[in-house]
Amino acid sequence: MKTNKSYKKRLKVTKNGKVLARKTGQNHFNAKASGTDRLAKKNSAPVAMTSKAKARFITTK
Repeated sequence: MKTNKSYKKRLKVTKNGKVLARKTGQNHFNAKASGTDRLAKKNSAPVAMTSKAKARFITTK
């Protein structure tokens, strides 16, 4: 199966194999959000993936 390259570019795999992705809802409409909310959105969040999904979205063969 081919790797989904567009989705792969949005993910980061750490040294220990964790998959991190950008948190949702931070592109626009952030002016009314509190400073704490805006800072919290900057951090990457871990993504739970099955091995089948990892094979599709991350690994290349």
